This record gives sequence, C-alpha cells and structure tokens, in this order.
Amino acid sequence: MPHLTLDIEGAVATITLSNPPQNRIDDQMVDELDDALERIGTEHVRAVLLRADGENFSFGGDIQPWPDEPVNALRSRFERYMNVFNRLERLPVPVVAAVRGLCFGGGFELVLRADVIFAAADARFGHPEQTLGIVTLLGGIYRVAERAGRHRASEWALTSQPVPADEMARVGVINRVVAGDALDEEAMSFVRQLAQGPTRAYAAHKALLRIWAVAGVSAADEAMFDIAMPLFDTNDVRTGIASAVDALRAGKPRPVLRFDGK
Repeated sequence: MPHLTLDIEGAVATITLSNPPQNRIDDQMVDELDDALERIGTEHVRAVLLRADGENFSFGGDIQPWPDEPVNALRSRFERYMNVFNRLERLPVPVVAAVRGLCFGGGFELVLRADVIFAAADARFGHPEQTLGIVTLLGGIYRVAERAGRHRASEWALTSQPVPADEMARVGVINRVVAGDALDEEAMSFVRQLAQGPTRAYAAHKALLRIWAVAGVSAADEAMFDIAMPLFDTNDVRTGIASAVDALRAGKPRPVLRFDGK
C-alpha cells in the first residue's frame, strides 16, 4: 500500500500522507514523496497542497528500525530524507500545508518546508526529539527560529512541549488557524487562487527569500535584478503592466487578472 499519494487536477497538485494510523515518515514515504516531486516537475503544476489523511498530520519519523542500524546507515537515511524535504521546499511554485491534529518531529519538519501553513484549531506542533536525546535531524529547530526567533525555537526544542496552533500563529510559525471542518476546503481554495497567479514571480520571490535566509539582505540585493528582470519578458508581466497602465489612463480600477504562469 502507498504511504503517500499525489493527485494533479489542472494546475494544482495535492500531496497526501497516507500511512495510518500515525502517518509515520519512513523510507517508503520519502521515496514516494521524491517520485511525486519528480512528476510535479514534469507537469504544468502551479501550486501544491500538502495534507494528510486521518485525525493527525504525522507523529514524525518511524523510529522502529533505528536501534538496529549502525550510525553510518542512519546518517545515509537522514541525508536522503533531508534532500527530499529540501526538494519540496525549493519547488518553484507555492506550497501550502494543511495540518490537523498532532504534527510532531519529522512531520513538523516537513510542514516547515511549505511557504504557507494552515492549521485546524485543534492542531498541535512539537519537537519530541529531546525525549529521545537527539536533535531535530531534518532542520526543524532553525527553520522555526527563522520564523519565530531563536528564543522560542530553543525553548520548544529543549522541552519537547506540544504547542497549540493559536500560539504558533501568534508568533509567526504558521499563517492561519481555521475551524477543523473547514481546513481542507479553505486550504484548497487558497491553493487554487495561487494557481491562477503569476507563477514565475512566486518562484522569484522564493529564490530571493532563500538567498536572504542564507546570506542576508545584502546578498539578496546583489541577486535581485538577475532574478527579477527576466520576469519582464514573460507574458504575465506584459499582460499585468499593460492592464494596469490602461486602467490608470482610463481612470478605472485595475482588473483582477488570471495569469497563465508563463
């Protein structure tokens, strides 16, 4: 049975964790995620929804094989997971995560690769790694620090305390908290809206944010025009600027455009 599924409808791809009852992340799921990302790269996908079946998003990694494996084998596994998770993070289209229930460990680290995170009101997030004597192996602690600051990332990682969705939204780790019965509908509505937007501009913004995260504002400034100016040759920008100029000259409101992503 698959541990992860991919559905593509029009320009929207939906990645669903489906390894009940806890949606534990294992080798099979990561391989299937890698295959899904490969397919997304070959289709005209313009936005991605990451979600999970069941009451909980994920309890984290499947730790059952770990005690019997040598450290070098574990390192190889975790490097593989990191590379695939980062591939999701670097998709040149918006990625939106929809989280309900418990979202712990590697599941939380997967969600942190999304550009926008929606959570049900009952969702709880956490790093249980401290209870195992290890660290957030897939980059969770510093991705939380990037969003919420070092002091909060340190506290949550050092205590392994579950953090409710409202608190995560208040400090900027997640974007929106919605009623549980509305989560899938609201997240999908938002993803479909993004899929009608200027996909190339989204990709440029993601690239600039990655440069800023690694090297700061000055490095992002240096890269700005190499990344930004090619947009002016796209159909989306030509259409968008022309429509804005026409509206300005006519004294009318600018129309809401549906871009084609090219």
